[in-house]
Amino acid sequence: MACDTDPMPQSYEFDVLVIGSGAAGLTVALNLPQHLQVCVLSKAAISSGATLWAQGGIAAVLDDQDSVQDHIQDTLAAGAGLCHEDAVRFTVEHGKESINWLINSGVDFTKDENAHYHLTREGGHSHRRIIHAADATGHAVSTTLAEQAQARPNIQLMTKRVAVDLITNRKLSLPGNRCVGAYILNLEDNHVELFRARFTVIAAGGASKAYRYTTNPDGASGDGIAMAWRAGCRVANMEFNQFHPTCLYHPHAKSFLITEAVRGEGGLLKLPDGSRFMDRFDDRAELAPRDIVARAIDHEMKRLGADHVYLDISHKPADFIRHHFPTIYEKCLEFGIDITREPIPVVPAAHYTCGGIISDERARTDINGLYVVGEAGFTGLHGANRMASNSLLECLVYGRSAAQDIARREADIPPPPEAPAWDESQVRDSDEDVVISHNWDELRHFMWDYVGIVRTTKRLQRAKHRVDLLSQEIGEFYSNYRVSNDLLELRNLVTVSDLIICSALQRKESRGLHYTLDYPGLVSEPKDTVLVPTTYRTLAP
Repeated sequence: MACDTDPMPQSYEFDVLVIGSGAAGLTVALNLPQHLQVCVLSKAAISSGATLWAQGGIAAVLDDQDSVQDHIQDTLAAGAGLCHEDAVRFTVEHGKESINWLINSGVDFTKDENAHYHLTREGGHSHRRIIHAADATGHAVSTTLAEQAQARPNIQLMTKRVAVDLITNRKLSLPGNRCVGAYILNLEDNHVELFRARFTVIAAGGASKAYRYTTNPDGASGDGIAMAWRAGCRVANMEFNQFHPTCLYHPHAKSFLITEAVRGEGGLLKLPDGSRFMDRFDDRAELAPRDIVARAIDHEMKRLGADHVYLDISHKPADFIRHHFPTIYEKCLEFGIDITREPIPVVPAAHYTCGGIISDERARTDINGLYVVGEAGFTGLHGANRMASNSLLECLVYGRSAAQDIARREADIPPPPEAPAWDESQVRDSDEDVVISHNWDELRHFMWDYVGIVRTTKRLQRAKHRVDLLSQEIGEFYSNYRVSNDLLELRNLVTVSDLIICSALQRKESRGLHYTLDYPGLVSEPKDTVLVPTTYRTLAP
């Protein structure tokens, strides 16, 4: 590893650059050979991404009554005909070994009174197969892996770094289109640094911040997807945005989701008058897949003009609730809600991006040397609807697979070529930051109103018109002013929002998470929606 002596901006070289420090990124880093010099970048603290907030758990076949085939069939059913069966099988078959790796890494999963790992059940699953650490699984996984990474001398963790764009041979006017690193904004000194690497891994999460209401942390602005698209990668199925049915509804609660495990353990959805309603929408009632539950809640809220519905588990023993859901219990108490005695007010919120950068079983993208793992990627596992708790499993399985592929290839991949430092000589500091904040609010509002749980062609066309105007305005702003975190995130959100809208306009049916009143039926031969940069107009400079 080499470091330039000039303090601003700095230049770095690593064997592997990992953009994102959630479960996916840290899994890659920790499974790489320890002779490789690895850098893991994070926007904020290392354990600040979406993984930290995952409550429910990780799906895997760990019980003798369960089977790999059952897990596969449940996933295929939830994916509404668009899962890639080979990807589903690959993920499920590597589930148990991935969980064992976490256990060996020190993750303290919850055990039952017989000292066996406690498995819960969530919507869409036919068996109890969700291993968890109480109701804070993501916190346990994230903090444990971060501690492991901090102890590795070959892994350097860098915080307060925001990716600007990938560097490829094509951008350097060299043969091929190999990825050789990225330009990264250092939030501490506001200079863009040069990171060169033989391998680059995008683990930057999803794009749910494109929506007004979301369960995701602030950093989920689609950075990895947008950067890969600009670099020349195909993306697929961006129209499938999962809305978590139950986000805590309270004026002072920011993006706090109520895990699906509450419904899995007997929680009932109720209207303001106390009556249940899910049985009118699906025979599985509260255990129906998330898209069905979210649409049912959305329908009832609109029908009644209600701001929210309720999730009630107060009929269960108080000790049971406090033991199984301590985090939710304490958080709700902060807002004056005792879930052992009263129902929880909930509302749907954007939760998970099922589409993303196209990758194979080794997590390789269309660009040589560029990998993608986690929510930013499209493996084919989730299809038209992600089944609960399959996402962390995907992070682990494909993170380990990416590391294995890099280890196989590293002896044959030369050091990255020289690249120019970021040029700030032609830009100036912005004196109109209100433009960024205004456009941020406008984007998230019209995405929620026009590209939300229930869509129409007219709404999508309106959104397309608005995003085109924003794209042009932000492109001009980006070209003339010094970059900032807010500008970079807005630029990326405009790009991924355009991808979402264009993908939704192409799907002439209602399937899984994409529901449109203009095409309520299913087509007989469903296909992935694939967008290709070489045949599709550039969305941002």
